[in-house]
Amino acid sequence: MDVLDDPIAAARTGAALLEVEDLRVGFAAGGRDVRAVNGVSFRVSPGRTLAIIGESGSGKTVSCRAVMGLLPAGTVVTGSARLRGAELIGLSDSQLRKHRGADMAMVFQDPARSLNPTMRVGAQVAEAVRAHRAVSRSQAREEAVELLRLVRIPLPDRRYHEYPHQLSGGMRQRVMIAMALACRPRLLIADEATTALDVTTQAQIMELLLDLQAELNMALIMISHDLGLAASYADDVVVMYAGKIVEQAPARRLFGTRGAVRMRYTRALLDAIPRLDRPAHTILPVVGGRPPDPAALPPGCPFAPRCPVTADDCLTTEPELAEHVEGHRWACWHPCQNGDTP
Repeated sequence: MDVLDDPIAAARTGAALLEVEDLRVGFAAGGRDVRAVNGVSFRVSPGRTLAIIGESGSGKTVSCRAVMGLLPAGTVVTGSARLRGAELIGLSDSQLRKHRGADMAMVFQDPARSLNPTMRVGAQVAEAVRAHRAVSRSQAREEAVELLRLVRIPLPDRRYHEYPHQLSGGMRQRVMIAMALACRPRLLIADEATTALDVTTQAQIMELLLDLQAELNMALIMISHDLGLAASYADDVVVMYAGKIVEQAPARRLFGTRGAVRMRYTRALLDAIPRLDRPAHTILPVVGGRPPDPAALPPGCPFAPRCPVTADDCLTTEPELAEHVEGHRWACWHPCQNGDTP
């Protein structure tokens, strides 16, 4: 048996399903060279959940789309992304299609835009099954109904014949998950999959993903801007800013105590989470300033113009992402300490 097929053995050996090394993504926009991702490295193992966190434009979605081979023509992607040891970067679209569905799949943010409004939802799930497996129409229909049942859609035989507009937002997202699971992929990437949902439905979808992960022994990558979501559901956390990883640690360490956060940007994101223990009508903290232009990154630390403790070295020399504590890496010349304010 492949060690990656055995969750206990995989955990014991630390075997990674996906290993991304020095990933870089660039493209031309408005006559300028945009560096969307700059040397990102991470790994995720079967049965583990990796949260990639950051503001809009930080490069988290672009990184995962590069792994999936879903970026527009003309995008330059370098580095390495190995899935079960097979290199994905540099493969043609036809070669990548052999991996999509069977080995990796992605759940997108807005099911209302991703689902075809003119097709019944069951037919769309069945189409996803037939796109990757040589089965008859009747077999695909049976598989589609079973997938709808797997993602806990009530009365799946009836829902099979309904259109997207007849379903709630949470149900539409479940349909998207069913399509992604059509071939039981080993890696599932959820790109802001719960952003448009209310808090109760958001929790239901996340619990569903984790249950499916345990049942199918999948590796799960959760892309989000919500550190609260990462703290509740992730095993490991990667924080991105300006196309780079600025902090990386096990979730238990990062969120276990306030003092564990070291990067000022991570602290600012954490403090922006609404808290019940704050007095009523308190103004919600925000990360001041604006993210840098990816086509004209400033010298030194890219977060320096927004950081409250910027020093001369921050403006001239960019700190490297380094492991300062076992399993905890950060890129900051003046990291947070216990009792620091952001």
